[in-house]
Amino acid sequence: MAEEIVNRVAKSPLKTIDLEEFYPAGKRVVFDIKDWLYEGIILREKEFRAFVQEHDWRQYQDNYVALTCSEDAIIPSWAYMLIASELAPFVKKVVVGDLTLLETSIFQEIIGELDIQEYENKPVIIKGCADKPIPESAFSFLIQRLQPVVKSMMYGEACSTVPLYKMKK
Repeated sequence: MAEEIVNRVAKSPLKTIDLEEFYPAGKRVVFDIKDWLYEGIILREKEFRAFVQEHDWRQYQDNYVALTCSEDAIIPSWAYMLIASELAPFVKKVVVGDLTLLETSIFQEIIGELDIQEYENKPVIIKGCADKPIPESAFSFLIQRLQPVVKSMMYGEACSTVPLYKMKK
């Protein structure tokens, strides 16, 4: 009679966290204001406000937007604030910066709202490989959030993990 195969990983208290599962749907957009600058380098308030007023902000519905200026120009804070105020009713999130900063901000919020009770006193594996752009900082956020409550943390897959933290006895 053959011996029954037992999946010890499935029966263990081990919890796996895959940040890719938390990746929110929504298009990521870089909004570059360089084309709204006079000669590509100077922000003229009157013209800038006209561009903002005439732009169709509805096209960013349910998007995540990174506001930036790819030209080496001095952009006053109010300019980004003005655009953000127009985007706010339509977008899921807006930041001033690049796509990496946008993803970092998204994951900081997600991890901050994560219910950590299910990980209390349990060994946790943080899955590493992802097809979606998970920022490196998201892993740091996750460690800071979980370390006070978990028994141990590892990185990788159940078959080959790298130990990161173990609660002191």
